[in-house]
Amino acid sequence: MRRLADLVPPHVLEFESYTPSRPDEMLKRQYGVDHLYRLNNNENALGPPPAAREVIAAFPPAQGAVYPNGDCFFLRQALAEAFGKSPEQFLVGNGSCEVITSVIKAFCQQGDAIVTADKTFAVYEWVAAFSGVEPLLVPLRDYAQDPEAMLAAITERTKIVFVCNPNNPTGTWWDRDTLEDFLRRVDGRVVVVLDEAYREFVDSPDFPDGMEVMERHPNVLVFRTFSKMYGLAAFRIGYLCGPLECVDFVRRTHLVYSVNSVGQAAARAAVADGSDHVQATRRMVDEARGRLRALFSSLGLEHVSGAGNYIMARVPMSDTMLYRLLMRQGVMVRTMTGFRFPNWIRVTLGLPPAMEAFETAFRKALEKR
Repeated sequence: MRRLADLVPPHVLEFESYTPSRPDEMLKRQYGVDHLYRLNNNENALGPPPAAREVIAAFPPAQGAVYPNGDCFFLRQALAEAFGKSPEQFLVGNGSCEVITSVIKAFCQQGDAIVTADKTFAVYEWVAAFSGVEPLLVPLRDYAQDPEAMLAAITERTKIVFVCNPNNPTGTWWDRDTLEDFLRRVDGRVVVVLDEAYREFVDSPDFPDGMEVMERHPNVLVFRTFSKMYGLAAFRIGYLCGPLECVDFVRRTHLVYSVNSVGQAAARAAVADGSDHVQATRRMVDEARGRLRALFSSLGLEHVSGAGNYIMARVPMSDTMLYRLLMRQGVMVRTMTGFRFPNWIRVTLGLPPAMEAFETAFRKALEKR
């Protein structure tokens, strides 16, 4: 009888599975607290926009027995109208992770490679690795993705370059000139994915708009999400947009019926009526960023916070030890060893009570080192 492991490809045998955090109720019992401020996943503390809340509350329970629209027809119509494009240029997935998987399946096979940063959103690397595709990881330079080094890493085996803009977890971003120069020198040799999951948190005229960039570059795909700015993380809705030919190739590998009905409807409402929510979220994040920057500076701690609703700091102890000390006070942050930033933490920027709780817990934790 063959061993089950003999049936598994070598690149899957070598891959370590990801262990998500336990449910909040279990964590509260484990750490003996009656509350938990979730500052680990960059969730929007304001929740969904009001229009999306109304849709969620009014969703008829009987519709739970009916399959969702398989290709998010009406949501793609809404996105097309909002961005002045064809609905066929959009693909919607169960979060950006599914969209990443579809793109890698469409363009890569075993023996191919992708290029991305060594300290960025890790799912590009993970999906490539468990697909038998080599992830070539380019070091950051001054906490930012290095365009020269990424260009140098492209070989004949490279099919896709992933550019996280703004970068998670550092918040650094490429401006218009940097991105345009990069794409000109790529010269269409590979697919370039611009992951703009945190794009709505940037309010700068120098930030490149991927929706406009793709019009000049037929090898560019843009990723965006409703999980961050629009507070719909529980519904897992991410999407890509790109030139018709490029999207058509991805569509051939993309699963249908993976996005639930409530999420599709809530996302449509957010597209139609989310501008006030964007402004309110930006104000909340800016205030929190100023507060935590001042905190870390006053303690003499190195910290990085560009765009996005997060800030990262180097701490004077093990990040896992700090995590436990904070959890005992009802505050959850992201340890960064897994991002190859040992002894750093990433903190989601949220409402004043959460920031105050973090500051108090953080100061107490440092006293115990």
